[in-house]
Order: sequence, then C-alpha cells, then structure tokens
Amino acid sequence: MKLLLIYPLAALAEIAGCFAFWAWLKLDRAPLWLAPGVVCLIAFAWLLTLVPTEAAGRAFAAYGGVYICASLVWMAVVEKTLPDRWDLIGGAVCLAGAALILFGPRG
Repeated sequence: MKLLLIYPLAALAEIAGCFAFWAWLKLDRAPLWLAPGVVCLIAFAWLLTLVPTEAAGRAFAAYGGVYICASLVWMAVVEKTLPDRWDLIGGAVCLAGAALILFGPRG
C-alpha cells in the first residue's frame, strides 16, 4: 500500500521539478519557476528514501517504470498531447518490468 502512494508522489514531484526547469529554459518563464522546481526535486529524492527495500538501486530501477507512465499522464493532462498506442504499450511494458523488480521472488 505504501508503494502505491510513494512512487506516484515521487513521480509527480520529479516531473513537476523538471518541468519548472524546462519552463524556465525552453518556455522563457521567469527564473522564479526554479524555486518550486528545486523544492519538488528535493521532495522527489526524499520520497524515494521511503521505499521499503534494502537496495537503493532496486528502488530506483522499479521507480523508472512508474516514472515513464506518470510522464505519459503528464503529457496528456498538462501538455494536452494524448499518448499514442506505442506510448501506452511501452508504458505497460515498463510498469510490468517495475513490478518484476519489486515483487519478483528472491532467494
């Protein structure tokens, strides 16, 4: 249950933080956009430390699949660009890979 909150929140924080920098550099927004961007990126890093695993690399690797799917949602909701079928298939494959990394049997 905890992962169902941590990973999506981390993805939102990372995407929002990166988008703030994107907006400043690519969309000519004011440098003030950087302050909330930095706060979001700090929140992202902190949230990933809450993942209940002994290996940071495993937490980061599994997060990658969630991040990809969250990026597609961001693209649709914020950027108003609908993902195509290849985006959706790719996202599903990545999410399945994340689940294998997190929940695969370990001996």
